[in-house]
Amino acid sequence: MTALDDKTIVKDYFNTQGFDRWRRIYGDGEVNRVQLDIRSGHQQTIDKVLGWLNSDGNVANLTICDAGCGVGSLSLPLAAAGAKVYASDISSKMVEEAQERAAATLKHPENLTLEVRDLEAIQGNYHTVICLDVLIHYPQEDIEQMIGHLADLATSRLILSFAPKTFGLTLLKKVGEFFPGPSKTTRAYLHRAVDVITILIDHGFHIERSSLTSTSFYFSQLIEAVRH
Repeated sequence: MTALDDKTIVKDYFNTQGFDRWRRIYGDGEVNRVQLDIRSGHQQTIDKVLGWLNSDGNVANLTICDAGCGVGSLSLPLAAAGAKVYASDISSKMVEEAQERAAATLKHPENLTLEVRDLEAIQGNYHTVICLDVLIHYPQEDIEQMIGHLADLATSRLILSFAPKTFGLTLLKKVGEFFPGPSKTTRAYLHRAVDVITILIDHGFHIERSSLTSTSFYFSQLIEAVRH
């Protein structure tokens, strides 16, 4: 399966049945037990990133790229805190939802720029580049180029999350066991932390912090890499 095929699948999914599913998960309305568990896990990852950035005490001075922003779960609080945020997603439906949420909640909408764009088509330079829960949609042979491109955009820091390839999770490799239900989701790819770290080191970064979020149905390894 080529990267183009995976990107097409991801784009189509999040513009159709996947959009309604994940909009509910990323919202605050009623969901089923599995979706609630995934919502909780994803929010834990968001909260960890916000905690890391806020602990530095300079969020309002940062330029940030949120690659694969979804409905804006991370972009909106960062923009509200004063950061200049560029956020993009491959799904036009996700970006439209993020725009609606921004219009309803942001006092300073000029802090947030939203765009429909493939991750590898993002341009510019940003102090901090963040890409959460995106690499799960792409196979190992593609992530070196994807992470490399994100690294080129980051002048200081790159924060990534991915589904870690461990013995236990490999046993749960089938997508349906990650995201139960009919018409489930895109393919789910696991990645070894050592492979991701090697790519980051090869692009001039060192690992500053890492954290694993694990719930019943959500597994995400978070890594903060900083330029030497």
